[in-house]
Amino acid sequence: MDTVLEASGLGKQVSSPEGTLAILADVSLEIRRGETVAIMGASGAGKSTLLALLAGLDEPTTGTVTLAGSELTALDEDGRAALRARHVGFVFQSFHLVPSLTALENVMLPLELAGRRDARGAALEVLGRVGLAARVGHYPRQLSGGEQQRVAIARAFVTRPDVLFADEPTGNLDAATGERIMELLFGLNTETGATLVLVTHDAALAGRCGRVIRLDAGQVVGS
Repeated sequence: MDTVLEASGLGKQVSSPEGTLAILADVSLEIRRGETVAIMGASGAGKSTLLALLAGLDEPTTGTVTLAGSELTALDEDGRAALRARHVGFVFQSFHLVPSLTALENVMLPLELAGRRDARGAALEVLGRVGLAARVGHYPRQLSGGEQQRVAIARAFVTRPDVLFADEPTGNLDAATGERIMELLFGLNTETGATLVLVTHDAALAGRCGRVIRLDAGQVVGS
């Protein structure tokens, strides 16, 4: 398997009233194509910050990130956005659906932004695969939390991303719904061959991944 995501000497510092605060320090890791990787650690350990840096949503203070063969950290914001559009999908704890768009329109959105002419057909197909064929015309406010997260997963997978980043994807769901969402996420991951990078505090969820990277006070303490 080849490397799809690599970080070298990654650090993130922010200014605070108490002075400079190091959120991440000298993080290096390598993730291969098709892997399932959980990032774990206590609250404030730097998990979501690391995910944002690996995905190019934020810029590191030090170090480099290489995604799908391109150095993210050498690109400007437009370049990072274009790389994300081609290679990355996202699932967040709070769904991040556009409230004024239907389920179908939310899933079509990344395809339309990429200029795909088959956006409607591809979106309908993946919504059917996540069990929402009967809900395509519903708006987010008309859907349960579990249904909204299924729409978010459909939107993430519809572009066939190389890497799917998931930040506490079951955090706002009850246990039974969260279990169904994870079955769906891992099932689609296996089916598409995507790489899954998952931030979670749930040990059972992390245990389903092929590898666990543990953070403590901004540093990798085990992987």
